[in-house]
Amino acid sequence: MDDADDEKPLPPGARAYMTPAGAARMRAELHELMKVERPKIVEIVHWAAGNGDRSENGDYLYGKKRLREIDRRARFLGKRLEIAEVVDPAAQTNRDRIFFGATVTFVNDNDVQRTVTIVGADEADLARGEVSLYSPIARALLRTRVGDAVVMHGPAGPETIEVVGISYPEDPPCQGPVTP
Repeated sequence: MDDADDEKPLPPGARAYMTPAGAARMRAELHELMKVERPKIVEIVHWAAGNGDRSENGDYLYGKKRLREIDRRARFLGKRLEIAEVVDPAAQTNRDRIFFGATVTFVNDNDVQRTVTIVGADEADLARGEVSLYSPIARALLRTRVGDAVVMHGPAGPETIEVVGISYPEDPPCQGPVTP
């Protein structure tokens, strides 16, 4: 049960902020787990249980283990989506400062430029250039403007970074009222 790496708790007193895209990804994952993957595994476990001795039945043992993993992840996703505060960065009006959902370009002491997008803790993915709102880099950058230099206290120690660009997603096109 300790292998749930992606189920990290939020910092004490923190809110579960999430972008609309992050919430959609979590809902899609929950749907995939519960409507597609879980029924397939239940079918395999049912078939394997009918094969007799369960103590040495790999399909049965693996299936039961996978069901526990699916159920654990589904509980986590359900709870997080329940408390999620979805914030649309496209609606940000103060676009000259860094807030939740901003895409920020900065340079460090060694003139290495990097771009990150500040997102919720559950949707952060460094491979996509997304960092958690509660990460050291995001905490250092929040409320700053282009040209501001701040000290980030990361795992490698303090590092001075300078903001060179801020952007937010464009507002979605306004659509008229939806009729049922």
